[in-house]
Amino acid sequence: MQNILSVIDAGTIDWSRAQFALTAIYHWLFVPLTLGLAVIMGICETIYYRKRETPDADFWRETSKFWQRLFGVNFAMGVATGIILEFEFGTNWSNYSWLVGDIFGAPLAIEGIVAFFMESTFVAVMFFGWKKVSARFHLASTWLTGIGATLSAWWILVANAWMQYPVGCQFNPDTMRNEMTSFLDVALSPFAVDKFLHTVISSWIIGAVFVVAVCGWYLMKKRHLRLAKQSMKIASIVGLVASLGAAFTGHLSGQDVARVQPMKLAAMEALYNGGTEQPLTMVAWVNPFEQPDYAYGEEPAMKIAMPYALSIMATNTTTGFVPGVNDLMRGYTLPDGTREPSADEKIASGRIALEALQAYRQARAEGNDSAANEQLRLFRENEKYMGYGYVKDKRDLVPYIPLNFWAFRTMVGVGCLLILFFGLVAVLAFRVPLVSIVTRRLLAAFGLLSETQADMTRSATLPKWLSKAAILMVPLAYIASESGWIVAEMGRQPWTIQDMLPTWAAVSDLNAGSVAVTFFLFLGLFTAMLGVEVGIMLKQIKKGPEGTSLNDK
Repeated sequence: MQNILSVIDAGTIDWSRAQFALTAIYHWLFVPLTLGLAVIMGICETIYYRKRETPDADFWRETSKFWQRLFGVNFAMGVATGIILEFEFGTNWSNYSWLVGDIFGAPLAIEGIVAFFMESTFVAVMFFGWKKVSARFHLASTWLTGIGATLSAWWILVANAWMQYPVGCQFNPDTMRNEMTSFLDVALSPFAVDKFLHTVISSWIIGAVFVVAVCGWYLMKKRHLRLAKQSMKIASIVGLVASLGAAFTGHLSGQDVARVQPMKLAAMEALYNGGTEQPLTMVAWVNPFEQPDYAYGEEPAMKIAMPYALSIMATNTTTGFVPGVNDLMRGYTLPDGTREPSADEKIASGRIALEALQAYRQARAEGNDSAANEQLRLFRENEKYMGYGYVKDKRDLVPYIPLNFWAFRTMVGVGCLLILFFGLVAVLAFRVPLVSIVTRRLLAAFGLLSETQADMTRSATLPKWLSKAAILMVPLAYIASESGWIVAEMGRQPWTIQDMLPTWAAVSDLNAGSVAVTFFLFLGLFTAMLGVEVGIMLKQIKKGPEGTSLNDK
C-alpha cells in the first residue's frame, strides 16, 4: 500500500471521490422518501384494518393504496442507485475493499441477504395481495416491507458508522488486511446506533413533508378533500414527532462526533481555539469560498453564539473541554491530564508504523524471527496512528471548514423550521379548540388569514399560503437531509476510515479520464432517472387515488 501513493494520479483520486459523492447524493434522494412513506402507508393500512367492517373501510383501503403506489415508484429508483453505489467500492476503491473487505463486507452482505430479500418479498404481497391474502397478512406485509427497508438502512449505516469509528477489528500484518474480532462491536457500536436513529427518524420527516405537500395541493385544487384532510393529520403528527426526535438523536450524534471525531466538530463550528465553557455558534461570517491559508486560522468575525451550548452538546456539561483546529494540530492536554499528540507527532508515529510493517514483512520473508518480532512490537506501539503515515502535508488533516460550517447550519436551521411547520399544520389540521383559535387569530393579525377564515375553527383546511409553503418545504427538507450527509462525509476528510486510511491510499489505480467519463455517464443516467421518477410521481398525484369515497368533503 505504501508504494501506491507514487503511482496513482491525483486526478484519479478527485474523480473517484466526485463519482462516489454523485452516486450517494442521488441515491439519498430516493431512500428517505421510501423510509418515510413506509410509515405513512403503514399507519393508513392499520386504520383500514381496524375499520374494515365499517363504512369507512373503502376510504382507508384506497388511501393506503394511493400512498403505496407512490412508495413503489420511489422504491424502484432507490434500488437501482443503491446497487451502483455498492459496486463502486470494488471498482473505484479496491485498496479500501482489500484492506477492510472482511469487516465492511459483512453488514453489506447481511443487508443484501436478509433485509433486501425481506423487503423485496413482502413488497410483492403488498402490491398484488389485496384480494389474495387475508387483511391481517396484508397488513403485516405492508409493515414488513417498511421494516425491511429500515433494516437495509441499518446495515448500510453500520458499515458507514464503522468508517467513522472503526471498532471490533485488528490489523493482520501477515495478510495486510484488517480482520474482524467482534461482530457485535461493529454492529452495535454507539456511533452506529445513534447514526441509525438520527438518519431513519430524519427520513420520516421527508415522508411526512411530502405527504403534507401533496395534501396541501389537493386542498388548493379542492380535490380528494377527505384523503387530504385525513392524511394531513397523520403526516403532521409523524413529522412533528420525527422533527423532535431528529433534534434529540442529533444531540447524541454530536456527542459521538465530539468523542471520536473532534476535527469534524471543530470544522462544523469553525472553531480554531477551543477550551472549556464553549459557546455554540448560531451564525458567523465564514467565507463559503475560502479555506484559511493555513491550519491555524482565526475565529470568524461577526459571531453570534449561545453561551456554553457547544460544551453542553459535546460533553453534557457547561464546563466541558472542546478542542479547536489549532488545539488538534498543536496537541493539547485535557483538564484531567490526558494529553492528545500533535499532528506532527501522529504523522511521525504513523511513519514509524509503516516502516516497521515493511521491515517486519521483510524479516519474515528472510526467516529472521527475532528481527520480525522486534519490528512487530514497534509496529503495534505505533499502529494507532498508522494512517497518518500517508499524510505528507499536515494541512490535509483539516476538512474544508466553510462547507462543513454552512452545511451544519443549513441542516439545523431547516430542522427548527420543520418543527414549527409541523406544529402549525397539526394545530390547524386537528382543529385543537383553544390552540387553533389562538393560532388563527395570530395569523389573522399578521394578515396571513382573513377574519372569516380565522373564525372557521371547525375547518381542517390549511390557509392557501401554508399549502404553498408545504410544497416549498419539500426541497428544503431534502436540502437539510443532504446537508447532514455532507457534514458526515466531508467532515471526516481526508479519511476514508477515520485515522486509519486516507482517501488517496484507498482508491483504485485507474485512469483519471476513464473515471471522468463514467462520472458524466452516471450524471446523465441519474438525472434521467430522477426526471422519470418525478414525472411519474407528478402524474400519479395529478391522477389521484381511485374510488369515489376519497372525493368526499
